[in-house]
Amino acid sequence: MSTMNISLPDSLKHFVDRQVADRGYGTSSEYVRELIRYDQDRQMLRGLLLEGASSAPGTPVDDDYFTALRKRAHGR
Repeated sequence: MSTMNISLPDSLKHFVDRQVADRGYGTSSEYVRELIRYDQDRQMLRGLLLEGASSAPGTPVDDDYFTALRKRAHGR
């Protein structure tokens, strides 16, 4: 695992320390790693949403659609 040192103003350092204590992290590094993972997830989700928004419109879904889907799922 690589090491990265960051500089924070005192107010942010105190905030991180409070989050570590209040939310049960073992270290500030664990907290920062989780923030980075959440940001990665958020960016991936945003990309998927943008991809979906720019795709062609789908077929409307109604009761008949779900009835046919259930029949297919049950092998009828």
